Amino acid sequence: MPQYIEFFRNHSLLVMAFLAIITGLAWTFVAGRSGGVKRLGPAEATRLINSEDAVIVDVRSDGEFRQGHIINALNVPEKQLEAQLGKLSKHKDKPLITVCRTGQVSAKAATALRRHGFERVNTLAGGLLSWEGASLPLSKK
Repeated sequence: MPQYIEFFRNHSLLVMAFLAIITGLAWTFVAGRSGGVKRLGPAEATRLINSEDAVIVDVRSDGEFRQGHIINALNVPEKQLEAQLGKLSKHKDKPLITVCRTGQVSAKAATALRRHGFERVNTLAGGLLSWEGASLPLSKK
């Protein structure tokens, strides 16, 4: 035990950085699972799109959306989500899958959609990076 105390004393900055990284990782893990939002992998998302006519909600900016998006995705930038809820209200009875580049922003957007009464909200785990990693198609139209 005295060795740990001596290590902490001698390397306090290193220990604090390590604890900050662990806290950040834990926060990322917990934040993505909160709010009753399910995280789907690319295969699960594809199944939901094909079998239940799920709606893809891409929350990236217009410019990022034009560079490539999932086919038939709706572009509702995260910063405009509240203002564009009417655009999504006609899809309240369908499952929604929120998407961003990495999956972090879309998890927040999915939680916001749940707060606004959307029941079947999911997010694409790993975002478009995981979609592209699974060699699934993107559209630029």
